[in-house]
Amino acid sequence: MSDNVRTFTDEHTRSHNRSPQQTESTDTDETLRCPECDGQLATDTEHGETVCRDCGLVVEEDEIDHGPEWRAFDSNEKDQKSRVGAPTTNMMHDKGLSTNIGWQDKDAYGKSLSSRQRQKMQRLRTWNERFRTRDSKERNLKQALGEIDRMASALGLPDAVRETASVIYRRALDEDLLPGRSIEGVSTAALYAAARQAGTPRSLDELTAVSRVDKDEIARTYRYVARELNLEIKPADPEQYVPRFASDLTLSDEAERRARELLSTAKAQGVHSGKSPVGLAAAAIYAASLLTNQKVTQNQVSEVANISEVTIRNRYHELLEADEQQSVA
Repeated sequence: MSDNVRTFTDEHTRSHNRSPQQTESTDTDETLRCPECDGQLATDTEHGETVCRDCGLVVEEDEIDHGPEWRAFDSNEKDQKSRVGAPTTNMMHDKGLSTNIGWQDKDAYGKSLSSRQRQKMQRLRTWNERFRTRDSKERNLKQALGEIDRMASALGLPDAVRETASVIYRRALDEDLLPGRSIEGVSTAALYAAARQAGTPRSLDELTAVSRVDKDEIARTYRYVARELNLEIKPADPEQYVPRFASDLTLSDEAERRARELLSTAKAQGVHSGKSPVGLAAAAIYAASLLTNQKVTQNQVSEVANISEVTIRNRYHELLEADEQQSVA
């Protein structure tokens, strides 16, 4: 056997005994090497080229970029620019996975539809609404989530609170807590609990103003839902109401800071115990406006905080007394 034949046989045997992983690794190494100088290759994503680090040879050009044409600098921006549809949300009974036929009677080019096409689209909208709610549970959920969205919009609550309220209501529905209670009552209680959990509380009077049920039913349903679902809700802090009241009254940062100081002093001396946090916050705002020479009347504070002027006067004197005692000490 000649030397050439022996060499070919040895090479064939080695390649036959080589594992698939080794073969793949070898192929990968070859593709990452320059065909001219055997240098390392680098991918230039900006220009769509593969070039050699050593000699600068352009091995490939006009490469296809399979990524998006837009840039995102955080996860929220990435979700907003994604074209795979709207993200799922608990604020809709079907979590936003179903289709929705728009109310505009126009085609994709913005042209108005004919009368026959408008009638057809109206029938499709009707059947689409019927198919979206398949049973009584989904109809219940659709009505409740609509109530939560309506009340949250009226109270100026953020989407995070609406999402939390929707989750609380879904849990109440799954735990079978609704029999014997109205949908409006449970949805209002869920929104009240979510607002307190998020640190943006609203008073029962404010919720009563936008809800379809009375204050007593809201309070009773809230206690029941919180107990049955083991919701961890801390007592409302009066300082959480201060920024909103100060913003509605267009007070300065100095007045808001002074109101926080009055409330901190009152909490240190135990004056806040057993008293309404809304009343304390309103009285602190009124006292701070006087101390910083800003003209705000008790009537204006009463309308913003939705609390009586008598309560403001009583808490106002208590806060000033606590502040004087702190100054003397």
